[in-house]
Amino acid sequence: MFHWILAIHVIAIISWMAGMLYIWRLYVYHSSTDEPKLHETFQVMERRLLLYITTPAAILALLSGGTMLAMNPALLTEPWMHVKLLFVLGLFASHGMASSYRKKLAVNPHVKPDKFFRVMNEIPTLLMIGIVIMVVVQPFGH
Repeated sequence: MFHWILAIHVIAIISWMAGMLYIWRLYVYHSSTDEPKLHETFQVMERRLLLYITTPAAILALLSGGTMLAMNPALLTEPWMHVKLLFVLGLFASHGMASSYRKKLAVNPHVKPDKFFRVMNEIPTLLMIGIVIMVVVQPFGH
């Protein structure tokens, strides 16, 4: 059963990361335009991406990850897991910021310059790299 939950977890993570990378890129484009019609289009795309893909995938990743930890609590004694969970917390923070900026961009499409969103677009990638290294390489022993 553990491997089925792991498979669901990996699928959820892939979906979550796709959404996280795309949402920040949409914000780059959204904040770069002055076309009202494009602002409306971006708002629909951003809302749907977060509502139907990114947030459900994040919840499924959290539930499946939590289930695996409950099934194998010894994982919580591993130093690499502590670092991984810290990176995951960063990913949830980035997700929360993305949700917050969706609302802000709906009111003011130029709430932040596109360069800000370009930088924010890199954060989920860096966190993902850290997470993968922790899980696969387990550099702090096991």
